[in-house]
Amino acid sequence: MADKVVLPLLFPNPPPSKPFFRNHLHTPVPTTTTPLLQDFLLSQTSTPNSPLPQKLHIQSPILRNRTRIGRSRDPNRGTQWSHRGISPRGQKILDSLIDSEFDTSTLNEFLINLVDSHRHPLGSGSESLSLDVLCLVKGLGFYKRCDLALSVFEWFRNREDWETVLRGSIVAVIISMLGKEGRVSTAATLLNNLHKDGFGIDVYAFTSLITAYASKGRFREAVMVFNKMEVEGCQPTLITYNVILNVYGKMGMPWNKIIALVESMKNAGVAPDSYTYNTLISCCRRGALFEEAVKVFEEMKLAGFTPDKVTYNALLDVYGKSRRPKEAMEVLREMEIKGFSPSIVTYNSLISAYSRDGLLEEALALKTEMVERGIKPDVFTFTTLLSGFEKAGKDEAAMKIFEEMKIAGCKPNICTFNALIKMHGNRGNFADMMKIFEEIKASKCTPDIVTWNTLLAVFGQNVMDSELSGVFREMKRAGFVPERDTFNTLISAYSRCGSFDQAMAVYERMLEAGVTPDLSTYNAVLAALARGGLWKQSDKILAEMNDGRCKPNELSYSSLLHAYANGKEIEQMLVLAEKIYSGIIEPHAVLLKTLVLVCSKSDLLNETERAFSELRKKGSSLDITALNAMLSIYGRRQMVTKVDEIINFMNESGFTPSLTTYNSLMYMYARSEDFERSEQLLREIMEKGMKPDPISYNTVIYAYCRNGRMKEASRIFSEMRASGIVPDVITYNTFVASYASDSMFVEAVEVIRYMIKNGCKPNQNTYNSVVDWYCKLDRHDEAKMFVSNLQNLDPHIPMDVERKLLERIKRKWL
Repeated sequence: MADKVVLPLLFPNPPPSKPFFRNHLHTPVPTTTTPLLQDFLLSQTSTPNSPLPQKLHIQSPILRNRTRIGRSRDPNRGTQWSHRGISPRGQKILDSLIDSEFDTSTLNEFLINLVDSHRHPLGSGSESLSLDVLCLVKGLGFYKRCDLALSVFEWFRNREDWETVLRGSIVAVIISMLGKEGRVSTAATLLNNLHKDGFGIDVYAFTSLITAYASKGRFREAVMVFNKMEVEGCQPTLITYNVILNVYGKMGMPWNKIIALVESMKNAGVAPDSYTYNTLISCCRRGALFEEAVKVFEEMKLAGFTPDKVTYNALLDVYGKSRRPKEAMEVLREMEIKGFSPSIVTYNSLISAYSRDGLLEEALALKTEMVERGIKPDVFTFTTLLSGFEKAGKDEAAMKIFEEMKIAGCKPNICTFNALIKMHGNRGNFADMMKIFEEIKASKCTPDIVTWNTLLAVFGQNVMDSELSGVFREMKRAGFVPERDTFNTLISAYSRCGSFDQAMAVYERMLEAGVTPDLSTYNAVLAALARGGLWKQSDKILAEMNDGRCKPNELSYSSLLHAYANGKEIEQMLVLAEKIYSGIIEPHAVLLKTLVLVCSKSDLLNETERAFSELRKKGSSLDITALNAMLSIYGRRQMVTKVDEIINFMNESGFTPSLTTYNSLMYMYARSEDFERSEQLLREIMEKGMKPDPISYNTVIYAYCRNGRMKEASRIFSEMRASGIVPDVITYNTFVASYASDSMFVEAVEVIRYMIKNGCKPNQNTYNSVVDWYCKLDRHDEAKMFVSNLQNLDPHIPMDVERKLLERIKRKWL
């Protein structure tokens, strides 16, 4: 296993991407735009330029007027389209073409007429004809007659003199038009064919195709076109750089790659503008790079640009994604001082920031404030709050938000449904979850990639590997191509199911697909390692991240704490805890909650209580996970008064008990005189529509077996199987130990025979319990006879098991 976990660091580079122009050999990607994958896989080397510079050192801007990508400033918008350059004949032809009664079969006649008009002595030949064609194509695009515009283009394309008429500007307009229509593949094929025919593709055509790919989320292909453009010697413009920077941000490119692109832009003599700076700040969102965002913000002001509302909203959003609500609020105050009124976007970012940090009362207060300012909450406002309450385990409050949303006449969108799917799925209410899935279709919404990722995550968290694989198949059947978040979810899901090798296989497929790993990928791999207690490998990955590959965040350190705890490296875990308490590592609420959880799992009462106390001192809102951890450690120690305090707090604060809550309570009661209460709690789970898991049933079985109530234990066992849950080795071992403790060795052996027949492999504890009870009754000879007959009972038993059992009998005898 240890050899396999270094795979993320040693995978070979992915196969080279197919070249955009297939009649050319693929050219290596320039170093300034190398994907993170290449750094992630290469052996560690020190690079002198890897540290982030204190400033970007971008050249002072050359002020100019410019059209923003995605922002039409066409003066003709809303009016009849006109162009000063079009000839009278061209205008008449355009008027005919846009007529709803136009017969496309007469297009040839109209275009011949146009060409003939430019042969007139008063005409100016190909120059004027080219201008008319440009105007025709633009006009048809304005009136949404894309197919007709393409027909005009193809008509001239099939003429012998096409190269003198079809200039680069016309090609750029056609590519842009196809992109806006969503016909990106058609646009790419058109450009490819033109290139094959020797047509010189200019920067505007390239930029149009890059923009088209970017608008459809096909970021990898956008980068391929950009790289090809540079190799072809076509100098990118400011707009080109701005579009590709935006693509880099959405791809989650590492910060050093983004800065390298800015330096390349500067070296080419292209000065950034305010849009560039705003895009750079937005690029900091995915990696929660708030420090880098602040540096860009300060550099923007030094460069002579005045931050606008877009700038402040982007910076505020970075703080929100970084779980820094106080700093986000400071940005709002500065924004208002500068004369910018907060918008719905501003408030939604702030509400998201507070919700992410579990500060739900503050988030609700912000919603009230925005309403008082006359800003109406939208679907994103309500969905963010719903998700926040769901994550905290306050289902009733989440559903109140949903009802308020419907009363306000705000129609749920796919994000709302995704949040509800997650809520029901995380609580084990799979019937309700699938009702929401059906409601998506009834509401005329369409499941998106996040819907499928959410279902994958739910089944992974509930260790339902067959359902996980089934959802993945359905997702692909529905036409969804796995993207980075899908791969990250699958890595996490399979590792939760105990399929570590499969999780790493998913990671390999991700790289082969050319998908760039990001911080979420690193964290998914770290979480997978943590579940296996592979702390040494976790240490190595975190060290590489700290070397500049991908800045670790609170989730990265959280996984490291879990790795230490699961690997029984308690001393290492406590050393890391002290770094958090002392502030060497920022004592983020997420880390303090993780400390509560791992200390509870490690049965460290004092350390658990300390972490819980630090969490409350920080003023962070408690969530269901931290409360369940406290409930678990108090329950294991039969500290009933403390357990009651936690339960009362949960009820008073509106927390919805989860399956983990019930399992902890059942564990406590199963080991007390009031052991029958554990079955009552099992019934309560079912009444609430939750599905008990193997732990639930095993706990109740243990309660009855421990008290000699074998009939009731067998009844629960039958219910367990009828519910579709397969009994595990713990289930059978409970019966074996119970029968052996009552000197019912024949029955104990029958249980072992039954479990083998039903595909459950006995472990060392199965046989230890039988041998131990023989020895306690001073029946050592019978114990040896039991061991000597094990081959007949279990033909596949390893030889070392028999040896260990005989040594155990000898020790007991001595």
